[in-house]
Amino acid sequence: MSEPARTDATLVDVRVGSTANALQPISSAERSLAAGSAQWIALLAVAGAAIVADQITKQAVGRTLAIGDSVAIAGPFSIHHVQNSGIAFGLFSSRTSLVIGVTGIAVGLMIWFFARSGRRHPVLPVALGLVLGGSIANLIDRIRLGHVTDFLDLDAWPAFNLADTFIVVGVTILFGALVLADRSHRMHGARDGDAPLLRR
Repeated sequence: MSEPARTDATLVDVRVGSTANALQPISSAERSLAAGSAQWIALLAVAGAAIVADQITKQAVGRTLAIGDSVAIAGPFSIHHVQNSGIAFGLFSSRTSLVIGVTGIAVGLMIWFFARSGRRHPVLPVALGLVLGGSIANLIDRIRLGHVTDFLDLDAWPAFNLADTFIVVGVTILFGALVLADRSHRMHGARDGDAPLLRR
């Protein structure tokens, strides 16, 4: 004769989840955003390529054009060899040491941010790699030569170099990606909050 079913038995509700107690999935806020090996490799590859490309173009301009000389390319665009001891638009041209110090601090902060948030967005290694590579490329020139070589001239705009271009493009990608990601998280959060809870 079989035993009667026990009515006082505790029912165990086992669910498949991602946390240690297997009861609920880990939210995006609880996942580690620290950069992994793949993110670091991508960052270093992009930054290294940016540095090499910038240094090659600056040396090519320095060897082919005297300071002040220019070569028309198309329309308002020309290659114009100038030297800049400051930052963008020639600001702080007499404060080279200050510019070097500020740039060094900025590079350190970027590396610290990436170490903590490298997985926050898939394009972060590329965007921050461009900014980091451009910043280091110009920093190398300021430490080694006391100035940077600018040669991309759009006539109505102060001359700049490839490193400056990398920085602007990287910041644009970074800003756009983080803003869009934040907006997407807010939209998904609102939808999840409006959804009714299902009970069994």
